[in-house]
Amino acid sequence: MSRIKKEKQIVTIMVKLYCRKKEGNPELCPSCQALLDYAYARLDRCPFGENKTTCQKCPIHCYKPAMREKMREVMRFSGPRMLLYHPIAAIRHLFNR
Repeated sequence: MSRIKKEKQIVTIMVKLYCRKKEGNPELCPSCQALLDYAYARLDRCPFGENKTTCQKCPIHCYKPAMREKMREVMRFSGPRMLLYHPIAAIRHLFNR
């Protein structure tokens, strides 16, 4: 599986977990869906392609400041909880950095 596809899976898990557990929505709300769509678009247009590193270590910050802050908030909330709700994906994500 490609690196971009793996990143999309992790982002999807994190955004859905955030929307469900933090915001209390059974389905993705419009704001979380917009964030997920934005993340997908950024991953599809990543100039490093399959050789990309994690976005945190990337020398090019392609997220708009507001979206970057929202994604940071989502990751801070969802990251630790992934060990409870998606342990295998969380462990794979930690080792694939």
